[in-house]
Amino acid sequence: MSIKDVLFADLARQYAVAGLMEKQPALLGLLLGSLSPRFMPVVIFRLSHWFYQHKLSLLAKVFSLINFVLFGLEIAARCEIGKGLYFPHTQGTVIGASYIGENATIYHNVTFGAREVDLGYAESSRPKVGDNVIVGAGAKVLGGVKVGNYARIGANAVVIEDVPAGATVGGIPARILKFVDGDRN
Repeated sequence: MSIKDVLFADLARQYAVAGLMEKQPALLGLLLGSLSPRFMPVVIFRLSHWFYQHKLSLLAKVFSLINFVLFGLEIAARCEIGKGLYFPHTQGTVIGASYIGENATIYHNVTFGAREVDLGYAESSRPKVGDNVIVGAGAKVLGGVKVGNYARIGANAVVIEDVPAGATVGGIPARILKFVDGDRN
């Protein structure tokens, strides 16, 4: 999938969250949407990741730094994130996961990362997050855990064990509070 296709999918998700399901993403919408503090960080991340994939690491780091300075959002350029990424708010968020699936909603002050210092960015020490996951404000997802599709992580939860598909977790450490069919919308 090209960077343009991913950005249009991200913009379509912005429209859907805003209740504008009938609106179709277009180039003008992409440009205007880029002025939104909920969408511009996604655009900057996508550019950073694109530069990283094309072995232009200096430019990837510059764009990551721009995201950090403007939005308080630190996303590793090497992190794979599926289309439909949505940030209701960004401040204080750190994303050092190895993979985040499609249609992720990530609130402010969330941390995805290793449990210990990991300068080599080993995938085995980084979270892997499924599709259609919502992560509440202040949540921490640490270590090589897997978060299943349609999982919900409550505000301020600390996830240090796998979260099954369809589970809602909360607390410190996080435990299952509710469970629904993981294959539903």
